[in-house]
Amino acid sequence: MIGLVQRVSEARVTVDGEITGEIGQGILLLLGVEKEDAQEQIDKLAKKVANYRMFSDEAGKMNLNVQQAGGSVLVVSQFTLVADTQKGNRPGFSKGATPAHGEAMYNAFITHLSSLGVPVQTGRFGADMKVSLLNDGPVTFQFQV
Repeated sequence: MIGLVQRVSEARVTVDGEITGEIGQGILLLLGVEKEDAQEQIDKLAKKVANYRMFSDEAGKMNLNVQQAGGSVLVVSQFTLVADTQKGNRPGFSKGATPAHGEAMYNAFITHLSSLGVPVQTGRFGADMKVSLLNDGPVTFQFQV
């Protein structure tokens, strides 16, 4: 499971002109699910996202997690994060989850992150989404669990 997290001032996802998820300050999480991913990866990544100190405290140091900063997380499925780009000029997706497994893991991740007390908004799994964001910093990290 791969999570690309960006600290944002705001972010939103639209599908067919309809906003499906929108946050102010917080984290935009692009989530890639691999075929071997299971509950263990969900637990690890959700804990990491909920607790990672990437927001500035009053001294300007990255000492606050998303909840301490009063933020939310916008979770967007991002199949292309699991692409193999090492050979040739076309990505390979053999490590990616099947659509059914990917959607199940995506939904389970959202449920688990919410159960940790983090306010969560989402995109729509498998849809052609338009994602807009205002990256704050910019601050971007990649987590692979």
